[in-house]
Amino acid sequence: MKKIVLSIIGLFLVASCSNEDYDNLNRDPNNPTIVTSEALFTSATKSLFDQMTSTNVNTNIFRLFSQYWTETQYIDESNYDLGTRNINGNHWSEMYRDVLYDLKDAKGKVDGEGLDAGTAANRKAMITCLEVYTWQQLVDTYGNIPYTQALLGTENPSPAYDDAATIYQDLFTRIDAAISSFNTSSGGFGTADVVYNNDIAKWKKFANSIKLRLAIRVIDVASFNSGAKIQEALTSGVFTSNSDNYKVNYAAATPNPVWVDLVQSNRNDFVPANTVVDYMNTLQDPRRPIYFDQNLGAGVYTGGVYGDSNTWSLYTHVGTALIQPAFRGVLLDYSEIQFYLAHAKAKGVTLPNTVDQYYNAGITASMQDWGVSASDITTYLASTNVAYATAAGTWQQKIGKQFWIAMYNRGFEGWTAWRQLDAPALNVAAESGDTCPTRFTYPFSESTYNGTNRNSAATAIGGDDLYTKLFWDVN
Repeated sequence: MKKIVLSIIGLFLVASCSNEDYDNLNRDPNNPTIVTSEALFTSATKSLFDQMTSTNVNTNIFRLFSQYWTETQYIDESNYDLGTRNINGNHWSEMYRDVLYDLKDAKGKVDGEGLDAGTAANRKAMITCLEVYTWQQLVDTYGNIPYTQALLGTENPSPAYDDAATIYQDLFTRIDAAISSFNTSSGGFGTADVVYNNDIAKWKKFANSIKLRLAIRVIDVASFNSGAKIQEALTSGVFTSNSDNYKVNYAAATPNPVWVDLVQSNRNDFVPANTVVDYMNTLQDPRRPIYFDQNLGAGVYTGGVYGDSNTWSLYTHVGTALIQPAFRGVLLDYSEIQFYLAHAKAKGVTLPNTVDQYYNAGITASMQDWGVSASDITTYLASTNVAYATAAGTWQQKIGKQFWIAMYNRGFEGWTAWRQLDAPALNVAAESGDTCPTRFTYPFSESTYNGTNRNSAATAIGGDDLYTKLFWDVN
């Protein structure tokens, strides 16, 4: 994909409104504004990428929950402390305020901008894709959340929480509407589309891939009839190669948040965790020199003890590729899709390929995306510890381990793959002695400002606890 220069975003937004106006817009969608749908769409896209890519412990600790990384001096977060830094509240605010509010406002402006019907429909469908992606992320993080009464600003500052499964049903309806609305003969957001650059065919693939992601998440909930939804998405057209990945390449002027968090800030707060390093060492995984630095010597990889105080200089460091200012951010990729199809086939969904074909395709797509050579991929797939026919464990353990390894640097998806497939085995946090949580607790601010609704939601899901399982986490 052509490199996207994201520095235009800041210039566009500065030209459109003052900082104060934009701050007000983010917090109250009822405030009048002159910001265009293009500026809002670009801003929401960047906010979503930044939030899901960041490793700032105040806002995003998914790489720690998935045990790809662990901490050095400050170890609260790798021992599953969400409250000290208000991490659950900050993530909640970022997604509602800086993503969903802007998307809602962008959609409301489309009809008043004098566009032809096809372009207007495509813009709304593109917005819907990101809305559905974000709503699913929130449900998969917290469980029941404000949904039908959310985003009303001062009109309803204390929204009721909706049932998570009911939200999922509506998300299927919304993504189906988006899929049917796309018209490849019309335009979209033009240069404001910083991912696909107005390629509507790719947007339709993205929409179908989101539908597949939704369907896989609820595959163990019989009422959703996920098999039919998976087949529909596949027939309509999901990602078919890494060229379809929903990713953005950051630029030096608007750098990757990981570079900002670690390099620009001169922080040595993280090392790769022994969890992922040990698994990859055992498998002789050829992604190791990319995922990890070789600061301890050529071919030497030693992960920090998960949840312990780890001296930065004594352990393997994060790979240099990941901490470059222009490194990519990814929200959905082809490897992920292939592992979803492997999961579906293993569950008995009628699909054209075998489980091991999808499994191999998922591994291959990940390795190709990270620049692994064809010969190394072939060798890895043939290993008795990797080949689907000979690798140890159940289908969940085989698929789960390789899916989790492939999602390195995408902490949320790694954590979610583990939650759904119960694989691979994760370590107990060294200091707290706690196992990995299955959800985020609700923000403390919800208890203060929306307590009645928050308490009802907590009761409905079985308790506002880190170990309460979400409705789809049943097997």
